[in-house]
Amino acid sequence: MVEHKRSVSIPFSKGAVLIALGVVYGDIGTSPMYVLKSIIAGNGGINQVNDELILGSLSLIIWTLTLLTTVKYVLIAMKADNHGEGGIFALYSLVKKYARWLIVPAMIGGAALLADGVLTPAVTVTTAIEGLRSIPTIYEILGDSQARIVVITLVIISLVFLVQRAGTSLIGKTFGPIMMIWFLFLAIAGILNMGGDLNVLRAFNPLRGINILFNHSMNKEGIMILGSVFLATTGAEALYSDMGHVGKANIYASWPFVKVCLILNYLGQGAWLMNNKNNIALAKIEDMNPFFQMLPSQVRMVAVILSTMAAIIASQALITGSFTLVSEATRLDLMPRLKVRYPSETKGQIYIPLVNVVMMVSCICVVLYFRSSARLEAAYGLAITMTMLMTTILMFTYLWEIKKRRISPIVFLLLFGGLESSFFVSSLTKFFKGGYVALLIAVILFGIMLVWHYGTAVERSQANYFYIKKYLSMFERLRKDESLPLTADNLVYITHNTQNDIIDRDVLYSIFNKKPKRAKAYWIVSVIVTDEPFTNRYTVDSFGTDYVFRVRLYLGFKIHQRINVYLRQIVTDLIESKELPSQKPKYSIYGTDGNVGNFGFCIIRKMISPESDIASYGRMAISIKYAIRHVAGTQIQWYGLESSAVIIEYVPLFVKMKSTNNLVREE
Repeated sequence: MVEHKRSVSIPFSKGAVLIALGVVYGDIGTSPMYVLKSIIAGNGGINQVNDELILGSLSLIIWTLTLLTTVKYVLIAMKADNHGEGGIFALYSLVKKYARWLIVPAMIGGAALLADGVLTPAVTVTTAIEGLRSIPTIYEILGDSQARIVVITLVIISLVFLVQRAGTSLIGKTFGPIMMIWFLFLAIAGILNMGGDLNVLRAFNPLRGINILFNHSMNKEGIMILGSVFLATTGAEALYSDMGHVGKANIYASWPFVKVCLILNYLGQGAWLMNNKNNIALAKIEDMNPFFQMLPSQVRMVAVILSTMAAIIASQALITGSFTLVSEATRLDLMPRLKVRYPSETKGQIYIPLVNVVMMVSCICVVLYFRSSARLEAAYGLAITMTMLMTTILMFTYLWEIKKRRISPIVFLLLFGGLESSFFVSSLTKFFKGGYVALLIAVILFGIMLVWHYGTAVERSQANYFYIKKYLSMFERLRKDESLPLTADNLVYITHNTQNDIIDRDVLYSIFNKKPKRAKAYWIVSVIVTDEPFTNRYTVDSFGTDYVFRVRLYLGFKIHQRINVYLRQIVTDLIESKELPSQKPKYSIYGTDGNVGNFGFCIIRKMISPESDIASYGRMAISIKYAIRHVAGTQIQWYGLESSAVIIEYVPLFVKMKSTNNLVREE
């Protein structure tokens, strides 16, 4: 047996902290571009606001960042890592054994977070590009045509998805310094607009935020203002999901700097709004954005360039987080197996081509549908509140069952469950303005997970395994039965089961029942992916024979799984060690000096026959699952067997059949 290490968190270093800035904080770092913009628009515009509303809104933003991002995620949730990996599925992996129903919040939260990953690039890039209109010379070129904004946005978004194959390590090294400049820019812009006026610091009083929630004369939206305030912390869940990419120590080190810069910029925007709340010229600007307007006109181009870069980084953070989520979902049998690439030497940094393509197409469709940032903001944030609520439920279970706490889990559930429920209810007001799109995406993804999970459960209910040793004599008779044609010198079955002494009934059914397959040697192979990048080991058990072999390949996550190449080497090794007879070929264009015969790979695909005794909903789930799997790819692609001799066989999924009436012979 080969031992392989578990994933460990990336250690602290200055370079890793810089990479963390480029990988983790894009989403939450772009929030100042649209949070106060959304709040002011919801209250009727800049000429309808007052100092109490501005200070109260700032207070809500500051304490939302503190409670949800700092306390819940940075201080509490990040301690619940699964071998260095974070995110809602990693958290579910820790608590799933305590209750079967926990799979439901895990699926809901994961689906909602993936939906948020589609919306983040759309809203952040569109908002940044719309900032070009705040520059008079650029405005003369663009005018009020939103179509030009949309075209620029689509070009940028497409490029963001296309560069994902480079990996988060390279992207982080490139974007880290830019993100450092961005946060410093946020802080400096905020300080300069505060202008030494400390009145805005009154926003640190949490009572001001609570007061405006229930004072309709100061706040026309009432408690529904929380739907806009929540946008300030939408990147918190992504921060948790990206923990495996950069290491928790580097997030601990970088978050205080990020939070201070964010708060300073919000305070600067608040001070500017208080000084310009009666400005008639500003009131005439459609979709006025205080983030850009508070800057001197000669600095706005720099702000647009930096904000566009930050929006790109925000998109990248959610995309890479989505890759991690899908990878975790695959391990939990909530999604089909997909082709995964590892662009760097760290297993936490992955790239999934199909997910990248689907997200890119979905994001482009969202931009074309909404067209403006104001409409996109209505869809943004609703889905992520669902994820946060589901994370709270799973964290409560983690604290209660694993940490064995009894008071703190209840406090955690009441505090954060109450806060997030309030944000969710307030965000529901955006449903008909665009929130339905986010929920629609989340529902589709949840449906895929639910069908896959249930379909897998139905499959497993009929799974059956037998001890290989009981069938060795039958293997021997079959391989010597010359009345049957030789299927292959080496007949190979690839199985997910990794136990050494048992074999799937479907494999036995294929070899003996479906159509007896004579071979010189039978190979039952399973692949185990290790946490090291370049592991290349194997174990083999012949059960005292020279014709049945149980092989387990231990391959590093960076190793291409070319099963045919590795099996040829294994056969050569066993022939040299006299454990396998020579398979000298009779015919070969390369000559007949070799000792290794030909290979035949048998791929088993299960099917439902009309006579299978299964309920209609189970039949539907299995059918949809197989349709999804067809799109996701096959074992032929996963294991590099495109150029090999492959036999595809269908076996019945269910042995139990419906009872049928016997036919009666007529004279």
